[in-house]
Amino acid sequence: MPDSLFDPVILLICVIVFLVSGTIKGVLGIGLPTTAMALLTLFMEPTKAIAVVSLPIIGTNIQQFFSMPNRLRTARRYAPMGAALVATIFLTSLSITRFPESFLVTAIGIVMCIFSLHVLSGFRLPTGSGPIWQTGVGALAGICGGLSAIWSPPIAMYLLSRDVTKNEFVGACGFLFMVGSLPLAAGLIVSGVLNERNFLLSLASLAAAGIAFRFGAAFRRRLRNDTFRRIVLAAFLLMVARLILTGLGD
Repeated sequence: MPDSLFDPVILLICVIVFLVSGTIKGVLGIGLPTTAMALLTLFMEPTKAIAVVSLPIIGTNIQQFFSMPNRLRTARRYAPMGAALVATIFLTSLSITRFPESFLVTAIGIVMCIFSLHVLSGFRLPTGSGPIWQTGVGALAGICGGLSAIWSPPIAMYLLSRDVTKNEFVGACGFLFMVGSLPLAAGLIVSGVLNERNFLLSLASLAAAGIAFRFGAAFRRRLRNDTFRRIVLAAFLLMVARLILTGLGD
């Protein structure tokens, strides 16, 4: 893996990765960190990949949340989950450098695998909408996010299990991913993972992701999301096989 994040090849790779992941995010409302981490870890260490993906996560989720109706109602409804997510993701991200890279790669692969299999199966877990359920899901998502920059699986599973409407799903994901991305970035800065070198590459990736997100969002209502989502998730299963095998082999 190249050591320099200013390598023009690495920069080009990041632009391509975030054009792809940003488009997926725009269409589905989820998938940017999942796709980006699966691809970036082919070319750089997991901790560096987490740093690079941090700003695109913030930017695209701000775009997503503020493009949806009923923003204040969404924020109030999912405030307990957001509070638990913020606390756990910040505390967990402070400890990211204490874990071996093989652990991070395996963790990323496992959460992606669980998410993909869950959605592809069509299985729905019986869940409630109260603060206890929300706090538990938010805490679990925060632990996943602090270690791997991927906290969408528990949240998406929860929302899909409650069979919320498409607009509520996209709006809630935008809100929860937005509030979760800020403490993640803060924790990465404090831990030294998001440094000046990584910040510039993340900023360039943000530009690519933002453009791609707008493109994907424009086609969200025209495409059959269920079919498209299943294709994407099936591809994720191939990616996670590589991630898990790599992590277990180190």
